[in-house]
Amino acid sequence: MRRNILVASLLLLLAGFFAPGVLAHGTSISYTTDMAVIVVAAFDTGEPMDGAQVTVYAPGDPLNPWLTGTCNDEGEFLFVPDRSQPGNWEVKVRKSGHGAIMTVPVTTETDAAGGLSIGGATPTYTPAQVALMSGMVVWGCIGTALFFANRRH
Repeated sequence: MRRNILVASLLLLLAGFFAPGVLAHGTSISYTTDMAVIVVAAFDTGEPMDGAQVTVYAPGDPLNPWLTGTCNDEGEFLFVPDRSQPGNWEVKVRKSGHGAIMTVPVTTETDAAGGLSIGGATPTYTPAQVALMSGMVVWGCIGTALFFANRRH
């Protein structure tokens, strides 16, 4: 019995390392700036998140939405942050149980073209973070399998 569990766990582990990427639940959001922030939201498949709910939070007030709205047919949402409130603006995008959160840093300065001075980029996971998360999923699967196998005895 334990051998079957060990073989199943090993197969699950190998399948996780060699399986192609699964894109059903992922989302990505990004932004561009000029005089306003344009948020572009899409599923990992590239399909735009049209009609997704967008909530914008001003710096220093993470509990009360500063602005709410929905993405257009291309998954875009435009807003102009209040320059009198510099700092990290949080943008949350959600649709059908999927979503993401993005931080948009805004300063009181203007760029060379007179637009908002907005810097930074949406953070991505490092290879070490991906490896750690993958290891934790595998560890959880093995632990769950061993728990249920032990309950039968």
